[in-house]
Formats: sequence, C-alpha cells, structure tokens
Amino acid sequence: MSGPAIPHGALQSYVDKWLAVQPAQRMALAFVDPAKYPGHVALAALEQELLAAAYGIREPHVALGKLNWWAEELSGAAASGGRHPLTQVLFDDERAHAIATERWLAPVLAAMAQLEEGTAADFPAQVAAAGSLHGALAALETAWWYGEGAAAERAARVAALAHLLHALRRLQDDAERDRLPLPMARLARYGLARGALRQRSAARDEAIEAQLADLQSGWREAARLPGPLSVFRALESREAGRLLRRARGADDPLAVLQQGGQGGFGATFAAWRAARRWRTAVAD
Repeated sequence: MSGPAIPHGALQSYVDKWLAVQPAQRMALAFVDPAKYPGHVALAALEQELLAAAYGIREPHVALGKLNWWAEELSGAAASGGRHPLTQVLFDDERAHAIATERWLAPVLAAMAQLEEGTAADFPAQVAAAGSLHGALAALETAWWYGEGAAAERAARVAALAHLLHALRRLQDDAERDRLPLPMARLARYGLARGALRQRSAARDEAIEAQLADLQSGWREAARLPGPLSVFRALESREAGRLLRRARGADDPLAVLQQGGQGGFGATFAAWRAARRWRTAVAD
C-alpha cells in the first residue's frame, strides 16, 4: 500500500524537515490529504521552521535575524502573497486572510522574547514560559483549523507540555545551554550540577522521573481544558503521552525517551479518529 501524497516542489523540503522531527505525522497525512489541504501541512511546516529558529540556533543574534525576517514576511504576506514557499501556500488560502496579522506575528514575537531566557525556577514557571511561544502557535493553528472563535486553551497547554517532553529528551545535548530542560528547583532537590546532566546517575534518573510525573499530571489537567486539537496536534499529544508512560518507571528513563515513539497501527487509528472529530467539528 503506497503512502499518502506529500506536496512536491519548493514546499517539499520544509515538509520533510517537519516529518523528520515528527515522523508519526506521515500517518496523519493519510487523513489530511496534502493535495486537498496544502495549507494545513504548510502551517505545520511553518511551525517547525519557527521552532528551529527559536531553539535550534545556538547564537541568539543569528536566531534573532532569522525571526526578524519571518516577522517581516508574515506582516506583509496578506498584501504581497508572500516570498517564502510556505507563506505563498498559506496566503493562497482564504483562511490566512481571515486570521488577524497580530495572530500570525504572535509566535515570532514570542520566539524573539524567549531567546535570552534562562532556566525556569520550577515546573509551573517552566510551563508558563513554554506557553508563550507554543501557546501562540497553538492559537494560530486552532484558528486555522477551526476558525477564530474556537478556544485554544487545551491546544496551548498540550503544545507546551509536548515541548517540555521533547526538551527533556535532549537533556545531555543541552546541558551547556542557558535554558536547561530541568527547572532549578528540581536540580537543587536532587543535587544535580549542570555537568552532572551529561552522565547517568541515580540522582539524574530520579530527577527525570519527577519531571515525567509532573508532565503526566499536566497532560491529565490539559484534557479538561476547553478547545479542539488539530489532527496533527492530537497525534503529537497521543505519541508524546505514550512515550512518557513508557519512560516512567523504566530502569533508564532517558534512554526510553531517546528511543522515541513506536507509531504503528495505534497511531494510524488515533489519526483517523482525530480526523473524524475535526471533520465533524468543521461541518457543524
């Protein structure tokens, strides 16, 4: 059985980068046809471009330059149609013009604001800090998929939690960065210095387990918040939640996190259910 069609041409490389980070989304594309909904796929790829600039560039001034370019691009795209392949696809869709320019710019401005942020004091502060950028992305995404009147609280919280789980997977790689994946209170509680994050120890395992417990509680609370999830966000949340549960209680929780999700039939079924909920919601 062949896989779903994926956009070709200039858009393809950006879609590939998104799928490299979230390979399970290939299953979602079976139910969100890129030929019929190119803007939905382009928006997911745009989100990945902004996150790569916010987190993937080590030099803040370089990241700021790239984000400034995106700010100019998105602020003028409604009038010009855009210069970037992703922007061109998005603003060829009437959905883009129904969304206020401020909502398009909000994720870029949030990404700029957090470039110099250090490690959060505790878990609630961590969630709040992540919620600035990821909440803005979730609000934009929710408006695109469901319209401006749709609540985005649940999507925003899920997006922030998924980011914190992803950051935890990179604990060893990011041990020297200003913003650590574990909050300061947790590092102090388990007596972990920055350098100790690169090597496995009982204290590091316990700190990761405590972080996972807070993340799992956060996911349960998020389920009670109002608002729908896009098909892509629903699948991301499902895969992240399954990975979190596998890691909790494991002998080496970080190793389990770094193995990533398992996908399979369960992910395909979850994507189908999410797509059915989305189509029902937008048909009402």
